[in-house]
Amino acid sequence: MAGPGLLRRQPANRALVSHCTHHHIAVFLLTFFSYSLLHASRKTFSNVKVSISSQWTPSCLNASDGELHPYELWNSSHLFPNAEDATLFLGTLDTIFLFSYAVGLFISGIVGDRLNLRWVLSFGMCSSALVEFVFGTVTEWLHFYNKWFYSCLWVVNGLLQSTGWPCVVAVMGNWFGKAGRGFVFGLWSACASVGNILGAFLASCVLQYGYEYAFLVTASVQFSGGVIVFFGLLTSPKEVGFPELGEDQEGSTEEDANRPLISSNEGDEDQNYTIQAADRSHQPKAIGFFQACCLPGVLLYSLAYACLKLVNYSFFFWLPFYLSNNFGWKEAEADQLSIWYDVGGIIGGTIQGLISDMLQKRAPVLVISLLLAIGSLFGYSRSPNNKLINAFIMAITGFFIGGPSNMISSAISADLGCQESLRGNSEALATVTGIVDGTGSIGAAVGQYLVSLIQDNLGWMWVFYFFILMTSSTILFISPLLVREIRLLLHERRLRTLTG
Repeated sequence: MAGPGLLRRQPANRALVSHCTHHHIAVFLLTFFSYSLLHASRKTFSNVKVSISSQWTPSCLNASDGELHPYELWNSSHLFPNAEDATLFLGTLDTIFLFSYAVGLFISGIVGDRLNLRWVLSFGMCSSALVEFVFGTVTEWLHFYNKWFYSCLWVVNGLLQSTGWPCVVAVMGNWFGKAGRGFVFGLWSACASVGNILGAFLASCVLQYGYEYAFLVTASVQFSGGVIVFFGLLTSPKEVGFPELGEDQEGSTEEDANRPLISSNEGDEDQNYTIQAADRSHQPKAIGFFQACCLPGVLLYSLAYACLKLVNYSFFFWLPFYLSNNFGWKEAEADQLSIWYDVGGIIGGTIQGLISDMLQKRAPVLVISLLLAIGSLFGYSRSPNNKLINAFIMAITGFFIGGPSNMISSAISADLGCQESLRGNSEALATVTGIVDGTGSIGAAVGQYLVSLIQDNLGWMWVFYFFILMTSSTILFISPLLVREIRLLLHERRLRTLTG
């Protein structure tokens, strides 16, 4: 057997492969598809907005219905006098969802660090599926339409869906150390984009029968996924007798690979400690919310993610509408074309995560990608009325915006949640993830209102200028971390020169 010194010099990705078991693969797939299903249900709501708007407005204003009904008849089952008011309310529901989702993330992160992650995740998935079933299917079957009822359901749905991300990131952090974390989390964070594609596919398959069946299908699939997670997900290596990350470090192939990228002490060689343990009786007390906020890098990355998620989620919510409204393309065509943004995000997150693993630094990769994102946003705002060219520029934009967004919300959140200042108190990853993603969701919620306001008053071109401003703000918040990591790179290079 090779000695520890030789093993420590193995590349991070090789060390990762040597430690990968079928349990790691099962955890990767279960967490991946659990969050994909949560995102699929959100995408379903975005994809059926035109159908919902038609159902909520008078039949006499819908071209598909040639029969003119008396006012008393259609008013008994319709919410709004025209499609514009219905669209405004749908936008309000998006904002309501994102604000409740943001609040829930702060709470879910704390809860996830104190309760069993599997219970919290499966409860959120199953309960959210039931709420979506009532919102989209039961109300339509019963012909019950009420704005306050819809709003309350969507507040509850946002709170329940917020249990997903902190839990899945924490579980992944328990199983995968720093060895290849950028690549693994970059590939894994494609779960949101895969969920968007899945949601669009499921909705398009049954939308011809009515939007209520789109909600029925996605809710059923999500509920089934929650049941599978409850019975199949292993939240910690200790549940199958494996040592926790960092627990068995003597002679380990990941002695260096488990050291976090985020460190409060640049020269410290301490090892990374376990994030969560299955045996609660031997765990330290979970870290508090304000303690987590004060960890190095947490606030800066949270503020950066608020600006970046605003841009990313604006594409998520508004891209199909923009394609239909700006170019006059059919709703189904716009839905299909918008998938290319997610494809770009999947590729971007994976490649940029791999590069950050090779550099052992995240901020330089993020800043370079975001600088190129500014150019791609400017180019996409001037895309011609050509679907092929539009899809190509859209994919490039997704690569440079979706990629960094995936990195911050997954790999970087994991780095922040297991940095060396947490030695002796490792119950922090779900809390930190909730803070980062919660702050990002607040930015996204505010952004949905601002996008509609700017578009109504100034037009789509100014919306893209606003996106460029937010992307530049993201770079500004990351700049202190960029300077620090560049100094570390130069210092390491000088050391290699002196010892070489």
